[in-house]
Amino acid sequence: MTLRERIQAEITTAMRSGDALRRDTLRMAENAIYNAEKRDRRTYSDDEVAAILAREVKTRRESIEAFRGAGREDLASKEEAEVEILAAFMPAQLTEAEIAALVDEAIAATGATGPREMGKVMGWLSPRTKGRADGRVVSGVASARLAGMSGSGMSGHG
Repeated sequence: MTLRERIQAEITTAMRSGDALRRDTLRMAENAIYNAEKRDRRTYSDDEVAAILAREVKTRRESIEAFRGAGREDLASKEEAEVEILAAFMPAQLTEAEIAALVDEAIAATGATGPREMGKVMGWLSPRTKGRADGRVVSGVASARLAGMSGSGMSGHG
């Protein structure tokens, strides 16, 4: 069963059980997938579907921050519930330790020696962490590791 078929089956289950939040959240995800496939005129692989789900989750996480900042805990809680629903369909998220290990592997594989080679390191990491880790977290770890390497006295400007 493909990821998309799982989502469709869960929409039906949610409709039968009267779980409106689950039904509506999965329908929004299904629409995002459908629109992307229609735009590209092809059926997406599970990895591509997972990437769309990751984008949906990221959007909601940003909304949660905005709602909390505005004191709207009710809306933030709804978005958090939607994130939980969508996360169940995504590949398991990498732990901080796994991200750190991948960053170390990326630095070794690319031969990076400092912060100036952040792009090279992220280029190696991106396909390996896509849909499995927040890009901000990955780049934060990579940036910290690379900054720790620059013991050559360069100011890092330029």
